[in-house]
Amino acid sequence: MVTLIGIGSMVSNVPASMITMRQGERWALVAAAVWCALAMALCAWTESLVLFAVGCFMVGMSQAVFSLARQSYLAEAVPMEYRARVMSTMGGVTRIGMFIGPFLAALAIRHYGLAGSYGVGVAALLCAAVIAARLPSLEPATAAVGAQAAGEPASAPTFASILRRHRKVLVTLGLGIMLVSAVRAARQVVVPLWGDHLGLEPSLTALIYGVANGVDMLVFYPAGMVMDRKGRSWVAVPSLLIMGVALLLTPLAHGAWGLLLAAVAIGFGNGIGSGLILTIGADHSPRHGRAHFLGLWRMMSDIGSACGPALLSFLAATLSLGSAIALIALLAFAGAAQLAWWLPRVPRPDDS
Repeated sequence: MVTLIGIGSMVSNVPASMITMRQGERWALVAAAVWCALAMALCAWTESLVLFAVGCFMVGMSQAVFSLARQSYLAEAVPMEYRARVMSTMGGVTRIGMFIGPFLAALAIRHYGLAGSYGVGVAALLCAAVIAARLPSLEPATAAVGAQAAGEPASAPTFASILRRHRKVLVTLGLGIMLVSAVRAARQVVVPLWGDHLGLEPSLTALIYGVANGVDMLVFYPAGMVMDRKGRSWVAVPSLLIMGVALLLTPLAHGAWGLLLAAVAIGFGNGIGSGLILTIGADHSPRHGRAHFLGLWRMMSDIGSACGPALLSFLAATLSLGSAIALIALLAFAGAAQLAWWLPRVPRPDDS
């Protein structure tokens, strides 16, 4: 069921870009929030596994539309000199929401049963829809004016034209983003798996995981400032290197304290990269056809997110868990090398 959410998001990235271009970012956000609320209500109401699966898939669909529309909105609305800080803050508040959400759901479950957790989700989504509806509309002429100033054609862009015009960015930086996403997705299961391997109590492993997520949640804004002032590679490369080293050290942990240190280092490395994928995508997205580009960008990111845990599982089954974690660390180093090489060399469309 959880996999269906990821699949729903991945296959909906391209349609999400079309919805965003036709309806605008504000109403795309509203529609995505309402659609997700309906999906969660369906999951809470139904006793059919098939309908529950449909609801999970709908959640993934709304996730794709909401994520793309908010990224496109901020890329257009925020001045370039503040873009990384804003994108990092968006990634940070998402982490805060993911940290608080389970506690609110647990409280609701205690008083109202499992359906109460879905009620928390529906209420939060309806609030998000109201907030999105009150966002100021972007000037519709902005994209066309920007396109003409940049020398881009004024005709409506297509996915084929976006692929053709920006294939270098998608092949080079896109590959780096896929590696980033794969490592980030895989690292979420590394700590629980290694804690189980060490025979730690599940409650202790959960505590270690929570502390690491707390560190991850607290360092997003300084990272955004560094990206704005020094450049994206000043955060992208250290983030991946720190996660890579921490992942390599994880199989060397033989107790709770060692695992805690490795988990905190992984959380720190991931936290300073908050908003990294969003920022780089926004940097290189053209004003004319931005939603199409971001749809392709998010699809590459989602492919990496889907492949990371699958690769970890395959390697753990064929080799060993320690070897699998070490090879995921090598992916982090490969991603750092890819971004270090291409980030300074690929011009942003806003600058062309």
